Amino acid sequence: MTSALDTLRRDFGGDLIEPGDADYESVARSRLVAGSPAYVLRPKTVGDVQTAVRFASDSGLALSVRGGGHSFPGFSTNDGGIVIDLGELADVEVLAADPADPERHLVRIGGGATWGQVVDALAPHDLAISSGDTRSVGVGGLTLSGGIGWKVRKYGLALDNVVAAQVVTADGGVVTASADEHPDLFWAIRGGGGNFGVVTSFDFAAHRTTRVFFGKVSFPAAEAATVLQGWADYLRTAPEELTSIANLANPLAGGPEAPVEIHVAFDGDDADAAARALEPLRKLGTVVADDVELMAYADVLVEGGTPPPGIHVVAHDGLVDQESVAETLRVLAETGTSPGAPSISIRSLGGAVSRVPGDATAYAHRGAELMVTTFTGGPAPVIEAARPVLDGLWGRLAPYLSGAYANFLTTADETDVTDVYPKSTYERLASVKRQYDPSNLFSRNHNVRPGQMS
Repeated sequence: MTSALDTLRRDFGGDLIEPGDADYESVARSRLVAGSPAYVLRPKTVGDVQTAVRFASDSGLALSVRGGGHSFPGFSTNDGGIVIDLGELADVEVLAADPADPERHLVRIGGGATWGQVVDALAPHDLAISSGDTRSVGVGGLTLSGGIGWKVRKYGLALDNVVAAQVVTADGGVVTASADEHPDLFWAIRGGGGNFGVVTSFDFAAHRTTRVFFGKVSFPAAEAATVLQGWADYLRTAPEELTSIANLANPLAGGPEAPVEIHVAFDGDDADAAARALEPLRKLGTVVADDVELMAYADVLVEGGTPPPGIHVVAHDGLVDQESVAETLRVLAETGTSPGAPSISIRSLGGAVSRVPGDATAYAHRGAELMVTTFTGGPAPVIEAARPVLDGLWGRLAPYLSGAYANFLTTADETDVTDVYPKSTYERLASVKRQYDPSNLFSRNHNVRPGQMS
């Protein structure tokens, strides 16, 4: 360990932060989870990342890789291990128009960039990338496991727009993963999370963008059942420019008595087209609020906060195929309007997501029509008190779910891994893992263990 540390101090050109250093407290924790790592390494170059990975391999300590630091399970930090914080690798560069499609532009984004940095850099070029919905979320963490946001039905997942990536692998080497180079690794990093290395940069295909119509249309909680079913029925055939989220039991608006909020993003600035797309939603019930307005896409993304000390956030999600939508929404309407309800969010999928074959990327849940997520926040006693209702809800939903989305799971046990990766996907990932990370150095994730040689 001493020789490995000596080598690190000699070769590492970034910042090495240890307990007791002035910056330690600010970099030890992630945004959602406290941690006490032995070393936080902030590389400034790809070479620094290589040095950091080799040090982690030689040290035998747990390794966390941090992009934006929003991991619900706390993958972005640890106790007593090493954190590689990619925050300095955050450049956003517009490369060129795609020769095959002048409406698409190639954009290179550093693995430590946040989506706020990306939208701000691309806005002057009238470009955007399908991403999540929070400015401070990291490009890497979101993209490697999916990327569901306000453009998902028109432009697909964030990972569907990746055309290449630069990856530092477990042996400290650097490879380019694309359809032409290391295609097995390229397949795996699009949905397989951080299991295969440190992505130091992504090449995305960005699209021309305009302003969007964004906001919410709200209905009384008493109308939850009919509003949710009508919403889901309409989204099945709605224009793909329209992406929507239905929220119930907003704790800031009355909990189980809160209005049903239908959040919408219409991707385009044609007022007549937007009005036609939104009209069926406005007819779902008794409208109690409607604040949809035209705004810049960059203004749609919200800031992501850090909970105060002692406050925890627990998230859980599941994916729903079309045949299970009605029963799922029935259960959610009942629970969301009952005492003790958690905050419930239902996201529309389909569209561009569903047109990608299920085995084209390691994100395999292409047939899902909805994603259901619950959020519970508070000090530990509040979380424990909420657990019976949460367990009861997810127990009732279990027969109707068809998998899970890694980015909104607080847990990462074997059941979660099975939900995230169907059997055939997991087996293929395990084979790629054996090739690029046979010792499972990159294990702080929804972990895929290296497959056995046949």
